[in-house]
Amino acid sequence: MSVIYLLLTISIVVALVFFAAFIISVRSGQYDDSYTPSVRMLFEDELIKTKAAKSDPKIKKSIQLNKKQKL
Repeated sequence: MSVIYLLLTISIVVALVFFAAFIISVRSGQYDDSYTPSVRMLFEDELIKTKAAKSDPKIKKSIQLNKKQKL
């Protein structure tokens, strides 16, 4: 029975160590995504055009004309 208490104590200590390491790494910024914002910047114009096209029919027509010219 004492082995169960010993293993339980050790497992709780190990879990707390891993949890503390996780908290420290999150606070230090290890999991910050530095790649996605740079890629998102490349596609931002398309999102703005489609949002604007929904609200303004003139922009929608010019986008359609640009697509036809590219074909």
